[in-house]
Amino acid sequence: MNTLVSCHGIAKILAHRTLFEGLSLHVHPKDRIGLIGANGSGKTSLLSILAGAEPPDEGERMAKRGLKIGWVEQEPSFDLEQTVEQSIEAALEAADPVGAIDPVERLVRVGTSLSRLGFAEPEQPLGTLSGGFKKRLAIARALVIEPELMLLDEPTNHLDLAGILWLEDFLSAAAFAYVVVTHDRAFLQRVTHQIVEIDPRHPDGLLQLEGDYAAFVEKRAAALQARTKERETLANKVHREVEWLRRGPKARTSKSHARIQTAETLITNLQQMKTEDRRLETDFSFDATGRKTRRLLVAKGIGCTRGGRRLFSGLDLLLKPGLRIGLVGNNGTGKSSLLKVLGGELEPDEGSIKRAEGLRVVTFEQQRESLDPDQSLKQALAGQGDQVIYADRPIHVVGWARRFGFRDEQLEMPVGRLSGGEQAKAAIARLVVQPADLLMLDEPTNDLDIQTLEVLETSLLQFPGAVVLVTHDRLLLDRVADLLLGLSGDGETTLLADAAQWEAWIRKPPKPRAKAKKADPRKAKKRKPGLSYLDKREFEGMEETIITAERTLEQARAAIADPTVATEAETLQERQAALETAEAQVERLYARWAELDAKRQGLDDQE
Repeated sequence: MNTLVSCHGIAKILAHRTLFEGLSLHVHPKDRIGLIGANGSGKTSLLSILAGAEPPDEGERMAKRGLKIGWVEQEPSFDLEQTVEQSIEAALEAADPVGAIDPVERLVRVGTSLSRLGFAEPEQPLGTLSGGFKKRLAIARALVIEPELMLLDEPTNHLDLAGILWLEDFLSAAAFAYVVVTHDRAFLQRVTHQIVEIDPRHPDGLLQLEGDYAAFVEKRAAALQARTKERETLANKVHREVEWLRRGPKARTSKSHARIQTAETLITNLQQMKTEDRRLETDFSFDATGRKTRRLLVAKGIGCTRGGRRLFSGLDLLLKPGLRIGLVGNNGTGKSSLLKVLGGELEPDEGSIKRAEGLRVVTFEQQRESLDPDQSLKQALAGQGDQVIYADRPIHVVGWARRFGFRDEQLEMPVGRLSGGEQAKAAIARLVVQPADLLMLDEPTNDLDIQTLEVLETSLLQFPGAVVLVTHDRLLLDRVADLLLGLSGDGETTLLADAAQWEAWIRKPPKPRAKAKKADPRKAKKRKPGLSYLDKREFEGMEETIITAERTLEQARAAIADPTVATEAETLQERQAALETAEAQVERLYARWAELDAKRQGLDDQE
């Protein structure tokens, strides 16, 4: 099988530690790889090495000659003085500095990228884009070079569910290979066919398995079980050797010297296994006050308006111990505002809220404002002392930090130098020491690794108080939330049973019923024709048709670029004709799609 890029025995070493070593990975055409691992395990560094942006400290990276790689970084940077169209044009120019791409082809590529990524206003300044559309722009900039391989680092960050569903559909239909770093397990399940985990507990530091994420979880459990047995066997051997050493072998022969060296090696290996296992273990639970009050918070008819837009209105809510509610909706629909109203940070514009006397509310902020980036991790966790008080008993800060997967040497590191996932863990570590009746969690899963997500799920399920949770993690919601409260952003709310209902609601949101009005013949307008039955069928299948046409176009470009026919004039002429036909077909399809969409919008405007 052809290989796009491969790494053999590579290592990445930071000033204070080794991220990984002896790692080998091969990416082939049409591969759909999910790359996972604990926070700080080196996933972003591996993507950077695959992209050729930085060399490995050991080992070798090899790539197909002329390989075109699109790289979507976790926090992409943009020139905010540019428009959307100018930013995409700049990305294409950077990839083609000598101007090998025809000017007309450049226009087509930029237009295609704008269309495929849903940018209706090419002249929109970048400074006005939401976080979700900045992520889409980063993908558009990578796509415009027509990559054979895409590398995506946390592409679902800042996306609401509508954006995540769009990205899932987009990647599922992609013709290129891709490697995606993500901790969204539902996303992994839908868009990957192979999972690669960086973990020092695996042989050579990496576990690579074919299949979806569900299959990976089962196979990984078996692999770690085998490691547990290996550790137990090694511990038994060490025990026997230590007993032998304690007896003090009298005969200082070469054989006894060899056995002493073997014993020392076994002890070192066991200690390394214990250190690796402890570093990758995360263990925490939220502290509760033990309050037995049945009605923690009662909200009646509450509403909130921001910027002249009503976010929610007439909402009744009863929070009691053991109830876990998930707040869902697209970005900007008012989820964070509702959390602040319930938590007492904002007053509702209408309605009333009654809280139990002395109610203890603990809040996780989406932006982690409580963390001081200049503070050391030790100060962030324990202030100026060496101990943390948890469940009314003192715990040394070193042991407390280890519960969240932090290494001892990280305690003196400024919080601002920690990874996004490590900062999220630090924020949770500060929260769980506070006894609570009510947890208000605003996007606590952002950047967290999968192991910590699973511990978070367990701790929320075990928490006896009430929980109000904002997250786009569908698996977490299904496992934790008793019900979902959906916010439409136009004042309407709806109760949903699970993430599947939420997806259906997002894909086709219900239209509010309009009040019947008496027709006024003087104001009657001529109805636009809209889409006919055949038009609708054509429109519904247009995206797949365009994808197929673009694949044909890519094949035509590859055929004419084949160096083996460079001197065959007749073959070149035939392939040039095929290329022109494919290009014309793609342009025609996009024009027809725009025409049908305009007719469809004309119909929608009348409804």
